[in-house]
Amino acid sequence: MGFLAATLAPVIGSQVAEASQDPAASRYATAADEAQLFAAANAGSLNALGTVSYEAELRTPTPTPTPAPAAIAAPGQQPEAPAEEGQPSGEVPAPYSAPAPFSGGGSPAEWMAAAGIAESDWGYVDYVVSRESGWNPNATNPSSGACGLVQAYPCSKVPGGGYDPVANLQWANGYAVGRYGSWAGAYAFWVSNNWW
Repeated sequence: MGFLAATLAPVIGSQVAEASQDPAASRYATAADEAQLFAAANAGSLNALGTVSYEAELRTPTPTPTPAPAAIAAPGQQPEAPAEEGQPSGEVPAPYSAPAPFSGGGSPAEWMAAAGIAESDWGYVDYVVSRESGWNPNATNPSSGACGLVQAYPCSKVPGGGYDPVANLQWANGYAVGRYGSWAGAYAFWVSNNWW
């Protein structure tokens, strides 16, 4: 066994040195080393090394395609919706951008009614919204990115747009009832914690 180890050590050492210079050679050298060691361990003689054959498959990795640069929408324009997967659009999809600011009219009472909030909850809503945004539909927290009347976070979670006051209040209505059980519960939490 000592003779076998002394004979194989220089061969394996030279293959390791070659492998460090060429990655393709390293795969080949690894396969050769494993076959030699397997044959030596199982056959116990140098004659077995002459009968061992092996193959190494070299594969060239497929390069990842480079994405095309995205078009950026001009200020005040909404980016075009991307084509459905597998459908070419002819246009490069624009990166995510914040929802457009609200420029419509209306009053808090009109917005709450349109959002489907019960009139009996309007006092609670007014308390929370007055402290979150001062009833400014375009309010944005510069540090967190929370937006709209109720400061939804992230802004993108509001279906229909975070700055649309009706969409923002519709989302808030579901949030208040889902998380606190009611607007009264949301109000009580806000009073105790100064956030909701």
